[in-house]
Amino acid sequence: MLIRSSTANPILPSEITSEALFQSRRDWLKTAMAVGGVAALPALSACSVEAQGVKLAGVKANPLYLVNDEKLNKADEFKNYCNFYEFGTDKSDPPVMAKSLKTRPWTIAVEGEVLKPQVFDIDALYKLAPLEERVYRFRCVEAWSMVVPWVGFSLAELIKKVEPKGNAKFVEFVTLADKSQMPGLRSSVLDWPYVEGLRMDEAMNPLTLLTVGAFGEMLAPQNGAPVRLVVPWKYGFKSGKSIVKIRFVEKEPKTAWVKSGPEEYGFYSNVNPMVDHPRWSQASERRIGEFSKRKTLMFNGYADQVASMYAGMDLKKFF
Repeated sequence: MLIRSSTANPILPSEITSEALFQSRRDWLKTAMAVGGVAALPALSACSVEAQGVKLAGVKANPLYLVNDEKLNKADEFKNYCNFYEFGTDKSDPPVMAKSLKTRPWTIAVEGEVLKPQVFDIDALYKLAPLEERVYRFRCVEAWSMVVPWVGFSLAELIKKVEPKGNAKFVEFVTLADKSQMPGLRSSVLDWPYVEGLRMDEAMNPLTLLTVGAFGEMLAPQNGAPVRLVVPWKYGFKSGKSIVKIRFVEKEPKTAWVKSGPEEYGFYSNVNPMVDHPRWSQASERRIGEFSKRKTLMFNGYADQVASMYAGMDLKKFF
């Protein structure tokens, strides 16, 4: 395995915008300017890019989910450095462009191969199970990472409510695709809406979190408000944001990044330092807020909880 050595330049190859993304962003900006979509940018840029979060009361930390000997990232690092292509392809785009996202009213339809399909109002979702704080490592495929105190409950709690049928083998997650609110949808960088998926046992794993908050607050728009998925042993793009539909299906879902670049983004996308991305090594990562790199942990450090699900699988083939 080729592991690139560090240089004097701290910029990782994965942090350099590809030519395709650069061009798509230029096309999006041209379109937005033509319709007046960026007319308010100077005013927005003059404001703080941190969302004014609403505190979540009565949430207790779950001591079973901690990251020992690793510092939490700062809330402003989490809010200001993020991927959310519906609002632009640069890390600095979502904190500015997502300010207009309307998160009330909001519903999540749960359908497909279930005995009790339901439509959950977002405020009713808060009452489905007790909210708790869990500290997880969060690893991006672009070789950067954070440690985040998420707020939510195990996705398994929702799954039990809708009673999947025996032929439900996968869970598909569909996110909001509203061009009136999401200027990034004018780009062809992905086939919208953004779709992700998990195998049923992955969805039922206690670590898989249906998330409504972070750092003691409701999720900021740029972080996937009002509800997103967090699957801590997988690369971050598996954790779909601003979810509007959850479908139980028999066949493996056609996910957004697999359709866009199947040679780069596999369906499983487990954090695996021994399987490089075609354009950079995954053997190390840069924790946001730190200068030096650290070794990437197998399954992002959650091997004890999840490795058994992949026993006998070729993790280089099923990457």
